[in-house]
Amino acid sequence: MNRSSRRRLSAAAMTVAALTAATTACSSGDGNTSAKAADSGTYTIWDPYPQFAKDSDWVKLLEGCGSEAGVKIKRTAFDTSDLTNKALLAAQQDNSPDVLILDNPVVSTLAEAGVLTTTDENKVDTSKVDPNLLAAGQSGGKTYGTPIGANTLALYYNKDVLKTAGVDIASITDWKSLTAALAKVKKAGKKGITFSAIGTEEGSFQFLPWFWGSGAKLTELDSAQGVSALSLWSDWMKKGYAPNSVINNTQTTSWQEFASGDYAFAENGTWQLANAEKAGFDYGVLPIPASDGGNAAAPTGGEFVTIPVQGDTGRYTTTQKLVSCLTSTENLNATDTTLSYVAPTSEVQDKQVAADAKLKPWVEAVKAAKGRTSDDLGTKYPKISEQMWKAVQSALSGSQSPKDALVAAQDAVK
Repeated sequence: MNRSSRRRLSAAAMTVAALTAATTACSSGDGNTSAKAADSGTYTIWDPYPQFAKDSDWVKLLEGCGSEAGVKIKRTAFDTSDLTNKALLAAQQDNSPDVLILDNPVVSTLAEAGVLTTTDENKVDTSKVDPNLLAAGQSGGKTYGTPIGANTLALYYNKDVLKTAGVDIASITDWKSLTAALAKVKKAGKKGITFSAIGTEEGSFQFLPWFWGSGAKLTELDSAQGVSALSLWSDWMKKGYAPNSVINNTQTTSWQEFASGDYAFAENGTWQLANAEKAGFDYGVLPIPASDGGNAAAPTGGEFVTIPVQGDTGRYTTTQKLVSCLTSTENLNATDTTLSYVAPTSEVQDKQVAADAKLKPWVEAVKAAKGRTSDDLGTKYPKISEQMWKAVQSALSGSQSPKDALVAAQDAVK
């Protein structure tokens, strides 16, 4: 590996250290991180799904795709952040796995470090993937993988609380009508909305729908639109529509507040669907409204299936077969249902909604969603995000006005 490549990998390692995934998983794996098995008929797959054991449907799918391609599969699961670091180390040692499934914001980081092949090089077909989802895996006009599925944020609402407050959910179409609904809820003696504004990537992740919904861009944090979004959250807290706890809330603790049954709304993701069914009250889901109406762009979560650079380029043909199998229409439907993901193609999304009508608002939210590293931000995103969550913390704690907080954030990014 030449010096330029090593410098890019070192820079990527520092970027990854600053970028924490918006959702977390427990660490696991078989302890063997060697990417290549001695048998040339064995292909390695690394994924961020340690929750799936060897007898799970996910692992059976991997092995089935291997059988279809005529090879054996050696799969290793890692915690999301650990996986990225292991991928960088493997690339430095020219020992990358054949297939790497990773959190979508990290794709551009590894791509810019020279770790991943492009879809033009590896011949993976992305023609059916929704463009807004594919954008999360694009950098410098090139595509570096294909999404296996997507999750995003929306508003869960408690139907009983809204009924008590006399709020018709159909009336909520923009920020003004949502704020009016929160006022009615408070007047009725109930609690308004809970979300996560913690000083980490989770806080930025949850603020982004409001930031983008205002019409703001990540390249100009202190725009009038961006200030209006932070002012919205700040005003909700001042008026008692949102609790002070949001400053320290993770998405998990925010959900626990909503699950108490006292709140009208909670901003959270598809990964809470199973918990919503267990909540003990009737709930609904509403895509997050933009400032002046329509659905706001929420950030996409979920993973990309990528093909790392190999010293033995003869492996790519079989690897491409594995990726095509994993992301085929039939397998995406089963896999995304297992992962509580919305599929990345309209064809499979339609199948999901036909099987479960409750997924319809989530499909709508995903269609309006946007990758955090889209707009060619790539490795610039982590720095922008850090300043964003710091600004949110400053404004909600009252130490700075929303405008001053975002001006300071923009200055720090520059």
